Amino acid sequence: MYNQDKTGRGHAVALFSGGLDSALAILLILRQNIEVTALTFLTHFGCDITDKSSCGSNPYPVSEKFGFTVKLVHLGDKFIDIVKSPKYGYGRNMNPCIDCRILMLNEAKQFMEMVGADFIITGEVLGQRPKSQMRPSMNIVERDSDLGGRLVRPLSAKLFPETLPEKNGLLDRNLLEDISGRSRKRQMELAAEFGLEDYPSPAAGCLLTDIGYSNRLRDLLAHTDQVDFDDLNLLRVGRHFRLDDHTKLIVGRDESDNNKIEKYAKPHHRVLEALGTGSPVALFISSNGEEQLEKAAAITARYCDAKDRNQVEVTCTCEGDGRKFLVNPADPDDVARYLLK
Repeated sequence: MYNQDKTGRGHAVALFSGGLDSALAILLILRQNIEVTALTFLTHFGCDITDKSSCGSNPYPVSEKFGFTVKLVHLGDKFIDIVKSPKYGYGRNMNPCIDCRILMLNEAKQFMEMVGADFIITGEVLGQRPKSQMRPSMNIVERDSDLGGRLVRPLSAKLFPETLPEKNGLLDRNLLEDISGRSRKRQMELAAEFGLEDYPSPAAGCLLTDIGYSNRLRDLLAHTDQVDFDDLNLLRVGRHFRLDDHTKLIVGRDESDNNKIEKYAKPHHRVLEALGTGSPVALFISSNGEEQLEKAAAITARYCDAKDRNQVEVTCTCEGDGRKFLVNPADPDDVARYLLK
């Protein structure tokens, strides 16, 4: 069913997460002998970034099997800006899905114009997601991306007005789909027809849809004027405690957390540890000096293997200087008061 003819008669730019829907959108266009260049967008709110990963799934196996090009595009500070203040608000948590889609399409539009491509495709399905893929939201995205009829949603194309590529004969509308709703039955049928065998289950790869991460991010933005990538990376690590408006404590859960805390710590941060007791590494971040440092030491002691002792020695280091606290491990109820959940 897949058209292997490489001569081509048009060029599409695809938004490609690596998931099933975006893969099928590409295959539907390839079937019409259109060249496809896929853009996989990366942010600091997705999975770990490597040369072959994205916030959804690895995009390369599908591209290698079916013969289209994938380019990685990092949205960087542009995405952080819309997370801070999205024009169209958030989803259930801190996910600015409508603004995110518009940003990606604006980036894709610039790429389309640079390479002389004809139109842009996405894997959106009408009615699949409660906020970003309802018709009013999809209409907003199309309007604000200002693509002039060059936005094609192959999986739901027949449920929308004809696009420019359909009107000018570049695409055959009859070979596009009319899928709507949350069922994946038709997508699974298409996957079988195309020979697309290995695809992920639907899931949100974006951390902004996670309630715990969103609560940490909301707290960070409320208490930090300038947020950098190390701050964002720390949101994924350990237990987070808000001790007061000026002070935060991050306590590692395991060796991996401990290593990351030490990696992302800044020179002026204080690192706490109950040495020799099977202790977590804790990071004390404050704009108000050491006012809460003893409390932070007590919380750190609460999570070490010596937490049942009356007193535990906790070492604090900052920019090469060290000091020690002899503290009672914090009471669990007291700890719970400060924990960001």
